[in-house]
Amino acid sequence: MKINVKKLNANAKLPVYGSQFAAGADLYACEETPVVIGAGETKFVHTGIAIELPAGTVGLVYARSGLACKQDLAPANKVGVIDCDYRGEVMVALHNHGKEARTVNGGDRIAQLVIAPYYTAEFGEASELSETVRGAGGFGSTGKN
Repeated sequence: MKINVKKLNANAKLPVYGSQFAAGADLYACEETPVVIGAGETKFVHTGIAIELPAGTVGLVYARSGLACKQDLAPANKVGVIDCDYRGEVMVALHNHGKEARTVNGGDRIAQLVIAPYYTAEFGEASELSETVRGAGGFGSTGKN
């Protein structure tokens, strides 16, 4: 699959897969000056790119495990959603879950982009739903004997 990427800034980097079978492509910060994210703060970080996703796909922006585990930085919305008709700049709202300020510099890998197919549905109201063994059990109910 070929994805068109438009650089909105000369210093922007295109997404890059870290290995042959990586599901997510790294997204890079495109900032002129360092972005300091204080403990408990969220800041938008520019990537300097816009993407053209094929119809029927979505871009899912996930945390990079190393950044989240070692630097306490992860997307504030847990998983960002880039709709296939969006043509604006890809931004990552990074939240600092730690107790000390963290700095993001231009060129840093800040998140990963997974491109996936999706379904759209027609929602219809129903007075009854089909029966299942699980029924209405939720939030840990399947592990009970």
